[in-house]
Amino acid sequence: MDVTAQTLPVARGSHRLHAEIVPGTGVPIVLMHGFPDNTHLYDRLVPYLAGRRPVVRFDFLGWGRSDKPLGYPYTSANQVGDLAAVISAVDEHFGDGELVLVAHDASGIPAIDWALANSGRVEKLVLLNTYYHWTAALRRPPAIALYSTPVIRAAARAVVRRRPELDRRLYTWQVGQFIADPGIREQLVPQLYEQFLPARPAFWRLNDDLLGAVLSRRRRTGELRRFTPPVKVIFGARDRYLNPRVARNFSALFPNSELHLLDGAGHYVQVDQPDRVADLIVAG
Repeated sequence: MDVTAQTLPVARGSHRLHAEIVPGTGVPIVLMHGFPDNTHLYDRLVPYLAGRRPVVRFDFLGWGRSDKPLGYPYTSANQVGDLAAVISAVDEHFGDGELVLVAHDASGIPAIDWALANSGRVEKLVLLNTYYHWTAALRRPPAIALYSTPVIRAAARAVVRRRPELDRRLYTWQVGQFIADPGIREQLVPQLYEQFLPARPAFWRLNDDLLGAVLSRRRRTGELRRFTPPVKVIFGARDRYLNPRVARNFSALFPNSELHLLDGAGHYVQVDQPDRVADLIVAG
C-alpha cells in the first residue's frame, strides 16, 4: 500500500503546524499524539489505514516538526485551537464534512473538547489509551507525576537541565515501558526522544496545566452523556496508568460507545497492535 504523505499547510496564527496527509477516499481520519511524543507515534498504524480513508496526522504546536514559539502558553485549551486549525486545512482539501477523530494520551482533552463543540462534524470519536477528566482509576506514569506535581517538578527540572544523560535515561525507561516489542522499542524510543528535546518547554508547560485541566473537565461529564456520535474506546489492556478501568469509565459515560480492550497491548496500543487498531477505527 502506498503511504506517501503530502504536506498539509496549516497556519496557527503567526505560527506553522506540521501536518501531513495520506490520500484516500471517504471520511478523513485525524490522528492526534499525546506527550511526550509526536507524529512518529503513528508510523506503524498509518500503513494499515492508507487507501482505506484519507489519513491526517500532525504535531501540536511546540512538538515534533511544528513551530516552537518561546514563551507560548502551551495548554490543553490552546491545543483545541491547534486541532481547529488543522481541521480548517482539512476542510479546504475535502470540504467541511464529517471527520473521524482519533485521540491518544494527552490529546484526549482537545479532541473531546472540539468534538463536544462540533458534534455534527464527528462521524466517530476514537479514544486510544487517553484521558479527559479526573477519576479514581487514573494513574500518572512516574515521569509525568514527577514533572506535574507542584514543588517537586521545579526540582526535577533543575536536575535534568544539569544532567542531560539522566533526562535521556528517564525518558528511555518511561517511554520504553509503553512498547511491548523490544525490537520496536529499540527503534522508536530514540526517534521520539530526538524530537522531544526541543519540545521540552511545551512538555513542561503542559505538565503545569495537567492537574487543573483534568479537574476542570469533571464539570463536563454531563455533556459526555449527551454526546450522540459513535465513540470507540480502544485501550491496550496492559497499560497500568490509562488502564482498563479508565477505559470502562469512558465507555460507560458515552451513550453510543463500544469498548475494546486489546490483550497484549500497552499504552502505545497503536504501536503494539496497529493492524487491529486500524480495523477497529475503520469498521462501522
